Amino acid sequence: MTPFRCLLVLSLVVLSVASARALEDPLFHSTDPLAPRDEWGVLHQTPILREIDYAHRESWRVYYYFKSGRELLHDPAYVGALQAVLRSRGYYCGPIDGIMTEAVNEAIAKVQKNYAQSVTGLLTVPVRRALNLP
Repeated sequence: MTPFRCLLVLSLVVLSVASARALEDPLFHSTDPLAPRDEWGVLHQTPILREIDYAHRESWRVYYYFKSGRELLHDPAYVGALQAVLRSRGYYCGPIDGIMTEAVNEAIAKVQKNYAQSVTGLLTVPVRRALNLP
């Protein structure tokens, strides 16, 4: 093996290890430094616990891919996750309570307008993909 190939292989290995580490612990990882902890780490990110935090969630993300938008909007855990994502991106200012309201529909319409989709205010697959939701 030539020294150039050895250097190339070594640099590829270093880059792959560094990228794997970056995926596990991103540089700008937002955590609350004052959040309560135990020996395994952070217990909860915010001191505010909502009823929606205890709603049933499926452990497999694939489960949600086969559900239509109408079915997902009857699932309080999914609507709560939708509200949280919309709030984190600045589209929604209401409470995260898992209830589908007109404010959530307006936020979905803002997402559709921002991503140059047809504006209906309904949860569609392109909206779910734009928000990285299953």
